[in-house]
Amino acid sequence: MLIHQLPLDDAYRALGSGPDGLTAAAADRRRHEFGPNRIEQSAGTPVLYRLLSQFTHFFAILLWVAAILAAIADRRMPGQGMAALAVAIVAVITINGTFAFWQEYRAEETMAALQRLLPRLVKLRRDATVTVLPADAIVPGDVIYLSAGDDVPADCRIAESYGVRVNNATVTGESQPVSKDAATETGDDLLHSRNVLLAGTSLVGGEATALVFATGMQTAFGRIARLTQGTTDAPSPLLGEISRLSRLIAVLALGLGIAVFAVGRAVGMSSGLSLLFAIGMIVANVPEGLLPTVTLAMAMAARRMGRCRTLVRHLPAVETLGSASIICTDKTGTLTENRMAIAAVFVDGGFVDLDVIRSAAFSRTHRRFLECALHCHDLKASSERPAIRWIGDPMEVTLVELASSALADVAALERLHEIPFEPDRRRLVTFHRDLDGTLLFMKGAPEEVLARSSWIAAAEGGQHALTPEASGRVAGAAREMADRGLRVLAFAHRILPSGAAFDDAERELVLTALVGFEDPPRPEVTAAITRCHEAGIKVVMVTGDHPHTALAIARRIGLVGTSITQLLTGSDLSRMTDAELQIALDAPEIVCARVTADQKLRIVTAFQRKGAVVGVTGDGVNDAPALKAADIGIAMGVSGTDVAREAADVVLLDDNFANIVRAIEEGRAIFDNIGKFITYILTSNVPEIVPYLAYAFGRIPLALTVIQILAVDLGTDMVPALGLGAEEPDPEVMRRPPRSRRVRLLTPGLLIRAYLFLGSMEAAACMAAFAFVLTRGGWQPGEVLSSGDLLYRQATTACLTAIVLMQVVNVHLCRNTRRSIFSTRLLGNRLINAGIAAELALMLLIAGTPVGNWLFGTAPVGPAAWMVAAPFAFATLMFEEARKAMVRRGAPVGRRLSSLPSTSG
Repeated sequence: MLIHQLPLDDAYRALGSGPDGLTAAAADRRRHEFGPNRIEQSAGTPVLYRLLSQFTHFFAILLWVAAILAAIADRRMPGQGMAALAVAIVAVITINGTFAFWQEYRAEETMAALQRLLPRLVKLRRDATVTVLPADAIVPGDVIYLSAGDDVPADCRIAESYGVRVNNATVTGESQPVSKDAATETGDDLLHSRNVLLAGTSLVGGEATALVFATGMQTAFGRIARLTQGTTDAPSPLLGEISRLSRLIAVLALGLGIAVFAVGRAVGMSSGLSLLFAIGMIVANVPEGLLPTVTLAMAMAARRMGRCRTLVRHLPAVETLGSASIICTDKTGTLTENRMAIAAVFVDGGFVDLDVIRSAAFSRTHRRFLECALHCHDLKASSERPAIRWIGDPMEVTLVELASSALADVAALERLHEIPFEPDRRRLVTFHRDLDGTLLFMKGAPEEVLARSSWIAAAEGGQHALTPEASGRVAGAAREMADRGLRVLAFAHRILPSGAAFDDAERELVLTALVGFEDPPRPEVTAAITRCHEAGIKVVMVTGDHPHTALAIARRIGLVGTSITQLLTGSDLSRMTDAELQIALDAPEIVCARVTADQKLRIVTAFQRKGAVVGVTGDGVNDAPALKAADIGIAMGVSGTDVAREAADVVLLDDNFANIVRAIEEGRAIFDNIGKFITYILTSNVPEIVPYLAYAFGRIPLALTVIQILAVDLGTDMVPALGLGAEEPDPEVMRRPPRSRRVRLLTPGLLIRAYLFLGSMEAAACMAAFAFVLTRGGWQPGEVLSSGDLLYRQATTACLTAIVLMQVVNVHLCRNTRRSIFSTRLLGNRLINAGIAAELALMLLIAGTPVGNWLFGTAPVGPAAWMVAAPFAFATLMFEEARKAMVRRGAPVGRRLSSLPSTSG
């Protein structure tokens, strides 16, 4: 039998203990056997290994190869700029890897947060003497003492209780305090057993003596910790797609490099020159700025989200959230405010507003109800925490505050006796001294109070007999409130003669009111869920709370609204196979209630097996495993526990669920923006490749040197590319379904648009500018020019200038794959504007200053050379506008030339 199913004496014997606790010697032996009462951190990946992994992933390896080849080429043929290229590539790898490492360095914080939830000192009995020891000194068999406001330090069986109510929300997800007592249980559910207190929870009322039966990692709290430790973070879809893109680029670049080397040798070039050209081809096709640009694009999106009180702890999470197709959301503290508020009051045969209750007229005619709300409780005044006036049940705190505001002339009543709230009795009774004798107040479950009432308070201040008809109206009102998901309490009183016995006083009461309590939904939640539905995102409630309460809240916020809602409870899940669960999750509306931490994790993984990108929201310890396993974990910053925040990728600093929608919008924009960036970068690859092909096969002087390629890739192109990564989300981005995992960054449409359309026009412009300067300077076909020849340096400068000017046009063309450039604000993106200004300024420095001429092998050219690219830029603009028009009309050619046909708006 389980510990909660044993009679108390048998439980003591099973643990080798007794009411006087353990001896110090026995406790010391057990501490060596079971270890300290704390959450142990599993061995993580060494810090050095995590750091090195940022420099050894596939794309980083590709860049290392490019840098090594550049260094080899510099040794074979010095003076071609290859050394500078190698240094620049290594710098890119170093900066990006270091930045990414610091973003991901967080593993140690999770277990530290788990430990912070446990209390530091505990009152217990050792050697038949009450003492106070640190919490980590507790062992199985110890007898501990707890009272209202205390945190529970270990899993323990209640031995004695007095009005115990416990907040289990952090472990089980229940929104309302649960009553506990020492009665022996018959069921198998340890987590919801009435005589068990769980580590990590807290007492909101009453006092208890308890027998510890599990400590540290053996507690339910520890099992959740182990589950969190054993759960691996879901890989980011974006990082997976970048890895795939890296492999494609590697194959393309190496393939072209090998081909150029082979062709060069075939046409009689030396092996050194062929190698130089091969390396130039590889370098031209490797976008060295891809990783820094992607990282900074996500960082800028995270910064924009930060202005909306949303903290992004891991940068890839920004884009992952944009891919989310399922959001599994907790209820308590996420969809609701995690507080108890009065939602309905039934008096005089009808419901009244709270404003009426606070009026002077109501306080005169219903004074006994307000006095009962004010005095019938077991709250404790807070002396240690000034910001909190009362410690105890949140419902009782709400009642006391309401009654205090309504009774301006309130006077304290001396308490004579109390019969505490117990699960079997389901009512609290207090006795107070009054001028008329002894005043009894009762508060509890409506059926319990009704059964003991003979009278009902009247509107004029008197009382009437509680007839069957009146009792039926009260019971109907209680059912109506319960159907709304409210927790209902009934209030009654009786005046006893002085000296009357307390044990026979709970009869012939005067029923005064019914009050319904709710954990109110957050005001912004309904609109946020509506936007999620419009964006094609399925929202599923997954809570540890009661199914009735969960369904009521789900209907109220618009999460469900049909009769075909799939309600899954924890007991349902325990009977389902994985296949049955995946089929059940196909339902259009789903509410999961009474689920445990491992069941919530199972739901998340089931959705992931179905191919969904899953976001999980939560605030409790019980949410941590699912938060970590999800593709994107979202924790509450105010009401959430440290455990949930440390396991999550995104933290809502103000607990505003609506910010999730804003984050999704930003995430969707990132994928689109990276596609725009790739189009822009690949476009400039073509005019970098064509000069090598023209040199190798057309015997035309090399129009662009390696160092000039570096000037484009890591110089003039970088800031405008970052500007594309910082584009605001498209207005239509939340009116389309989530991006499928099958949608790729590098699509045939993107390659056609970048290489065969925009890139070809740019290559034509740069080669035209190169030829214009050469022919005007008297160059004849077949004539060999040295790298130091002034005419050659001017011609390469003209080629470089044409690339830069064409890229100025292309950066605006890449801002949207569908909408006309004339329908967007040309100056709307300040970073692009700054990038263009920086691009042109850098080009002027490269072409027009002695230092720039010396570093990049350039020479000043006249205005005519600058203007050669103008007709090509105008033609590119017109052709691109025609293509976008075809895309908007749905023409097949236009769709094929669209770079992101499935995602861009």
